[in-house]
Amino acid sequence: KYEEALTWYEKALAGFVDEGEEKMTAATYNNMASVYDDQGEYTKALAFYDKSLAINLKVFGPDHPSTARTYGNMASVYKTDGEYTQALAFHEKCLAIQLKTLGPDHPDTAGTYGNMASVFSGQGEYTKALAFYDKALHIELKTLGPEHPSTTSTYNNMAGVYYHQGEYTQALAFYDKTLVIDLKTLGPDHPSTATTYSGMATVYSKQGEYTRALAFYDKSLAIRLKTLGPNNPSTATTYGNMASLYSQQGEYTKA
Repeated sequence: KYEEALTWYEKALAGFVDEGEEKMTAATYNNMASVYDDQGEYTKALAFYDKSLAINLKVFGPDHPSTARTYGNMASVYKTDGEYTQALAFHEKCLAIQLKTLGPDHPDTAGTYGNMASVFSGQGEYTKALAFYDKALHIELKTLGPEHPSTTSTYNNMAGVYYHQGEYTQALAFYDKTLVIDLKTLGPDHPSTATTYSGMATVYSKQGEYTRALAFYDKSLAIRLKTLGPNNPSTATTYGNMASLYSQQGEYTKA
């Protein structure tokens, strides 16, 4: 599928270049970069984002949302490739434009704060990560509301950071916020609800509350079997987590 997509993009690109359609040329470079990113070819992805960026800077200027988006896309590639310093530098370029053109309370600005938080978390800088997730959350609650998927995602991400810090009570509190919204907006049988149950189970497991952990893994498993099927990797992971807990409790038959 990837090769087919690239072939069609290349045909489109040739036409846009011949016609001098700079905006469409930039958009096509961006789309090709996204395909290379999905393939894990990060060097090629960055090269094509760079081509898109050069045109955006020429056509739109340094303070345009399209320029900001390209900076953000490049930051995402750097983050995936483990180049956190570069990722933050490009997120900062993106953020500077968003603050100037969209303002401090725009959802896109919140998204960049969240992306930067994710980088800090990847670096193990959990205090900074929470500070930036908090900035994102403040905007999301104000502009999108408490039940928007972006708000839910931020609660979930903050729960994960608290978990990595060993602050299990806080982690559970934020997973609980996530769960309440999941149940209300997505329903009890949605894969995202299952993921939240699994997150809570992981925290209970770390606290040594194995009975509770198993109960929450069981909730997650029931949803995954129903919605994803018995052969899905997420279902398999849940089985593995439950087996590990039974083994820790000495219940080797169940494991």
